[in-house]
Amino acid sequence: MWIQTYTGKKFYFSDPRVDQINLVDIAHGLSLQCRFAGQCDVFYSVAEHCVRMVNWRLPGDAKIQLLHDAAEAYLSDIPTPIKRILPEFQALEDSILKAIFYKYGLNILDLGTIKEADKIMCVTEQRDIMKPPLDKWEGDYPEPYPVKIIPWTSQKAEHQFLVAAIDLGFDYL
Repeated sequence: MWIQTYTGKKFYFSDPRVDQINLVDIAHGLSLQCRFAGQCDVFYSVAEHCVRMVNWRLPGDAKIQLLHDAAEAYLSDIPTPIKRILPEFQALEDSILKAIFYKYGLNILDLGTIKEADKIMCVTEQRDIMKPPLDKWEGDYPEPYPVKIIPWTSQKAEHQFLVAAIDLGFDYL
């Protein structure tokens, strides 16, 4: 089974291959995926989430930050609490992310190095683009980043993702 990508490739999500992976497809797909299953005050893309991690120089490897959610370009963004009860989906997402990391010379085992940055983004996004939570989120969360998020359009998020990729030395293909 496959899906057609933005650049016209066939992407076999159950058997991802590096020749099917393209940063233009990733940037485009993530720019049209809304964080938090769309349950925010305004549209806020996964691409913007990744780019802000890089631009704000949060802890961890910037290349991993940019691509840590890249599998969602092919599968869509599913909130973490739902992923936890869907082990087959999580395995599929992990397989795609491994292929993406392999293509771009990143070690999937280094993903843990950006957990703190992802948590900082999460609480910052909660503060700026969501209603106040009814209950405290599970887990230990740091203070939000001091800069307020004013969400970009999907087009700007896609462009900024590709700019970040170029700045970090990624090859488009």
